Amino acid sequence: MDDVGWYGTHVLPHIVDKACGIQGNRRNRERVCAGLSGDVVEIGFGSGNNVGLYPGAVRRVVAVEPSDVAWKLARSRVATSSVPIERVGLDAQRLPLADDTFDAAVSTWTLCTIPDAVAALRELHRVLKPGGRLHFIEHGLAPDPAVQRWQHRLNGIQRRLAGGCNLNRPIADLLSCGGFTIARMEEFYDKGAPKFLAAESLGTAIADQH
Repeated sequence: MDDVGWYGTHVLPHIVDKACGIQGNRRNRERVCAGLSGDVVEIGFGSGNNVGLYPGAVRRVVAVEPSDVAWKLARSRVATSSVPIERVGLDAQRLPLADDTFDAAVSTWTLCTIPDAVAALRELHRVLKPGGRLHFIEHGLAPDPAVQRWQHRLNGIQRRLAGGCNLNRPIADLLSCGGFTIARMEEFYDKGAPKFLAAESLGTAIADQH
């Protein structure tokens, strides 16, 4: 395996675990997880930073996570979770799950990295019951043209350094193409980071009728 592959496989999951677990991100995770209920599918489960934030109304969580290293990092969190959690797949673009099965879905900083984000969203749409909700926070294309220009310029570097993560994906457009109607969405910049890295979209989207 080359150095880039080794870095992405063995080092990057540890970096993501620390970066995504900071207190500011936790507050946003709490907001995303609020209101979840029933059977939930979470794509990009990572090292389990959302564990402990699921409301009591959640019956179970099925986790989709491609990284074995990230899943190992999640073990202690999963073991102490009050909600049953099971890893069921590696690829959000091809979910090994039945149609119309889940009440809700969660995606926290995941759509930036999935090679075909629309395919993943269409899979979530397929496995959600009609009217099921996707709770999300994603970084992506900023609302300001000046910031967008920097995102486009730096996207290639970001992809190489951050395991395929993209700075400039249009989150609202992706959701629409994936079969979702946005119920609410806030766009904002995280404090303390350059705007080209910190353009966030947080909200919920409803799975349209099949």
